[in-house]
Amino acid sequence: KMAAFRIARCAFQSSRLAGNAELPCVVAGGGGHGRRALCSQSPGHPAEIRKPQFMDDDVQCILTRITGLDLEKVFKPVQQQLRPPTYKFMTNEQLEEAHRKAVEVAQTRLKMPPVLNEREPIHDVLAEDKILDGLEMAKYVFTDITFDIPHKERFIVVREPNGVLRKATWEERDRMIQVYFPRGGRRIVPPSIFKDENLSVVFAQDRYEDILDLCLIQFEPNSADYIRVHHQTYEDIDKNCKYDLLRSTRHFGGLVWYLVNRRKIDGLLIDMIQRDLIEDAISMLHLYHMVHPDCQSSKEANQQQAQGLDLIKIFSHTDSQKGGYIELALQVYQDTLNSSANQDPCQNEEGN
Repeated sequence: KMAAFRIARCAFQSSRLAGNAELPCVVAGGGGHGRRALCSQSPGHPAEIRKPQFMDDDVQCILTRITGLDLEKVFKPVQQQLRPPTYKFMTNEQLEEAHRKAVEVAQTRLKMPPVLNEREPIHDVLAEDKILDGLEMAKYVFTDITFDIPHKERFIVVREPNGVLRKATWEERDRMIQVYFPRGGRRIVPPSIFKDENLSVVFAQDRYEDILDLCLIQFEPNSADYIRVHHQTYEDIDKNCKYDLLRSTRHFGGLVWYLVNRRKIDGLLIDMIQRDLIEDAISMLHLYHMVHPDCQSSKEANQQQAQGLDLIKIFSHTDSQKGGYIELALQVYQDTLNSSANQDPCQNEEGN
């Protein structure tokens, strides 16, 4: 039986590979002469401009810079068993070394989770055995529990009471994999906290980071529930302008990427200006122009070779849905900057 099961699994993997419509470009041949390009692209059609992806190095660089690094927030107190405090006497060199190590640990904790497209549903029927119709009242799930197989390639099928043999759905696969290969913190049945009616209660308590952390443990990054929870969280944060609750967390980059792709950066842009995070605002606009190179603000910025605050002004006049609010926030920022610059000479004279 196990031998037949392995053969079926190999046949499933081979059919999946054979069913791929698009193949990557491969260069055949050893030297610089006589190479052949094996591509799915038909001749005469120019290659489309590749849209920036979340995991691209330049995108990650911008998102990491915007996220910030607040050590007090990264290492915020958590509930744990009370223990006597530990005191250490350090030299300046030891203190700098400890701070450097803390920054390295914080950067590891701020590593952003991946942003993936939703996985395609599975509706493949392998066989229909009418002779088995009605023999059983429950479904039977057959799972290959070989340890050295990646979970994505694990062969899992379901026999329906009507005799239909089909591949397991993604939800069924997740449950069975959790049964045989349990992951700490993940439940076989997702907690009710992820239901829409309960998410609103969590959002009202400003526990955005907590629900996203739980979502990372419970769901796969390309599952429908994972994407749904993240999108609803981002929408509520944007609606209530509570962006700072995710700043200096590993979820802030995903929030920025979501708003940029949906052209909804006005609220976050205003928040950055009001918090004197002008460099972050400019970096976000650079990312916006990378993702939407055909937008009006990108075209005008390229024509004028605009930099700095001029990028924000161009965006407020073109693509912004809240241009007036952005201009007002920018004016307040510039007035504050000018007033502080005018006060500095007076303070210097008093000091002399």
